[in-house]
This record gives sequence, C-alpha cells and structure tokens, in this order.
Amino acid sequence: MKITDVKLRTLRHPTLRQSHHQLVQVPGLRRIQYTHTGIPTSEPMYSHMLEVETDEGVTGRIAPTSINRYQLEILKTHTIGESPFARERLYQMLQKGTRWVYQEPGWFGEFDNCLWDIAGKVAGLPVYALIGRVRDSLPVYLTAGDMDLQGYLDHIEGGRSFGINAYKLHTYKGGRADIPLLTEVRKAVGDDYELLNDPVCSYNLREAIEVGLAMEELDYIWLEEPMHEQKMNLYQELCSTLRIQVMATERLMHDIDLTAQWLIQGATDRLRARATFGLTQVLKLAHFAELHGTNVEFNGPGGLYGLVHAHVGCCVDNTDYYELLGPADPRRLRAEGEEWGLLNAPIIEDGRIAPPDGPGWGAIWDEERLRSLTVETQ
Repeated sequence: MKITDVKLRTLRHPTLRQSHHQLVQVPGLRRIQYTHTGIPTSEPMYSHMLEVETDEGVTGRIAPTSINRYQLEILKTHTIGESPFARERLYQMLQKGTRWVYQEPGWFGEFDNCLWDIAGKVAGLPVYALIGRVRDSLPVYLTAGDMDLQGYLDHIEGGRSFGINAYKLHTYKGGRADIPLLTEVRKAVGDDYELLNDPVCSYNLREAIEVGLAMEELDYIWLEEPMHEQKMNLYQELCSTLRIQVMATERLMHDIDLTAQWLIQGATDRLRARATFGLTQVLKLAHFAELHGTNVEFNGPGGLYGLVHAHVGCCVDNTDYYELLGPADPRRLRAEGEEWGLLNAPIIEDGRIAPPDGPGWGAIWDEERLRSLTVETQ
C-alpha cells in the first residue's frame, strides 16, 4: 500500500461565527498581568480536515487540523509514494527534518494521526487495540474559565449531575485572591471530591509557592502552569519547594525534546501532552514519563472532537483524567462534532469517557453534510 495524496479540505459553517481574543489587564495586582476575553465577530467559522489517501482506497482522516497550505505541500513532497505503515520512519524523517523545512516542532502530528487511522482500518481494529488497552474508560475532570465562587460551585454541580467527580479551576486573580477561593471551594465540595488548580501563568514565584503550600493543606492534586514556562529556573525552585505536583509545559508540549528536558531538569513533576502533535510523539512522552515514575496528562480533545484522546487515555496507564472544557453537558463533544459532520463524538457517561469500537479512530461521518460544508479541497 502506498500514499497517493494528502488533501486539505476547508469547511465553512453556515451559521456559526468566529470569535477573537482581546487582552484585558487583570485588576488589583501589584504588577501588570493580562488575561483575555472573547470578542464575537460576523465572520463565518471555518474548520479544516486532513485526509491521507492510499492506492487501496483506504483514507485516514483527522479534523479539525491546523496544518496549513505550505505544510500540506511539504507533506505531499515527502510522503506521496511512501507506505502509510512506515509511521516510525516517516516520524523520524519529519521530526529530524523539521529544522530544514522551517516549521515548528510537532507540525506534522495530524498527518501521523491519519496514518494511525489507516492502520486501524486496514487491520479492522480500533486504534486503542493497536496500542494496547489498559482501561475501558477514563475519568473526566470538568473545567472552564475564570469565575467567582458561586460560578465554580454551579459548574461543579452541573458536572456532578452526570457523574463527574473532579474539577480544575482556572483562576486569573493572583495568589492573594486565590487562596481563600480555593479554600471555600474545598469546603463546599467536601474531602472526597478531586480538585486541581490552573492559574494560567498569573502567579509570580512567591505567589506560586504560597498557593502551592495552601493547596497541599487543602489536598488538591496538582498546580498547573502557575508561571510562564520559559522561566525554567523558577519552576525548578518551585518543584523543589512543594510536595504537591507541579505541571508545566502546556505551551511547550508541541516540542517533545523541550518537554522531556523540563522533566529531566526537575522543572515539572507531570508532563502535558496533546495528540494533535501526533500519537507517535505522545506515546514516546508517555513512556518517558512512566520510566521517570510520573504522569502525562492530556490537554483538550486531541482531535476528532474527543475521539482521539478517548483512545489515547484508555491506552496510557500513567494518566489520570480526560479534560472536558466548557459547559457542564455530557453531550457537548457530540453536539460540537455533529455541527461539522461527525456523528459519534464521545458522550460522557458516569463521569467517564470511552472510545468507539470501530476501526481506526472509529469516526462516523455524515458524508452529505461534509460535502455541503466543503468550500475548497487542496
């Protein structure tokens, strides 16, 4: 079997509209700190699908994708005529050659995921079976943006209504405001509920230490990305000071080599990863973390509106959660996928997520809807 084409399909939604981010300065801090707010626009919302075709009629698909037209041409040049089963060789070629095609690390990850889709379809097996399943389903934590105390508690209760027993706060208020907030949330939800905190780079080192010490007493599970990740020396000091696990590298997770260095250098206790940068890369990071006695935690849906991370999370022993961002709705991923023609994105049941049993990623597409949304194919 040979790769005959790599295509990029552009989809335009008839009713959904784009929104943009606007930076907003955080009030009440002794330093200048920013967060963002969403700005709706009248521009149509677009999405893109990557397709890898073969001479035996088997096609691998991933959507949405961030691969652009220039990167598409690189992939066409280097992979047409190659075997889709040569995943490791193609990974090594594109990984080692990234510097010489002038792209960012991880840029070809969704191409790699298409190859996994092809392999599963040819074998008649889901991707989880190709990797090796370790669990039938993965616990979910719910999260959203910055809120007041009542907003968090309402969101938590919404998740509890369909079995979710873990919540990650996103707080952009600074350490002085966060400690009482984290304390009140723990009091409200009780000792058995699992809590995490992600202040999204809004702390300095002193605040990160103070909040981390408070979180230890409140039995939170991890402190995520409290400072900008470029400051490795500050994270090394933070990790050496706290007992609670610190998780950095969210803005570095496209780069497997930098991510690994942060764990080697003691600047993070858990790794962040996202399968949009390629399942092959993610599995390498997961095994690396396992050998260092720690976890890799997956960021967001990972592709195919949750299908990809549902597969991966059920095949990696050293991970704790699936991250569900947004409204407390067990059908949120399913509804989002249906807007773009994917009929079977996961539904959260009893607080857990599970992959489908179909071959490859198991995605079932409404082909007529896909054709109606397609405005261009390259």
